Amino acid sequence: VQLQASGGGLAQPGGSLRLSCLASGRPFRVNALEWHRQAPGKQRELVAVISSGGTTNYADSVKGRFTISGDTAKKTAYLQMNSLNPEDSAVYYCAADIYYHNDADEPVVQRAWGQGTLVTVSS
Repeated sequence: VQLQASGGGLAQPGGSLRLSCLASGRPFRVNALEWHRQAPGKQRELVAVISSGGTTNYADSVKGRFTISGDTAKKTAYLQMNSLNPEDSAVYYCAADIYYHNDADEPVVQRAWGQGTLVTVSS
């Protein structure tokens, strides 16, 4: 199973970017899709989560500016980032707990991370 994140780039302060995350691979399901970020010298932090049924949660630092959307059944998630500021500069990762059956037909849960996409906010 792979998570592929894309959409990062350079934005000016006050600008916008939209990130995409697509999960693919062997048959599996997810109950939630997450966006995390890690700035240089800082710990990775959870930014936003979308759960089955469409429930969303956000870090306080991005509430009102970022919107997570997507579909756990389709294994896709998006992060619309508006009113960006330099403090939003980081590598953004999508992540999920992946549920599937192995070759012995045993249930397995695996933590999966995308490769990260760099967001730079600068004038």
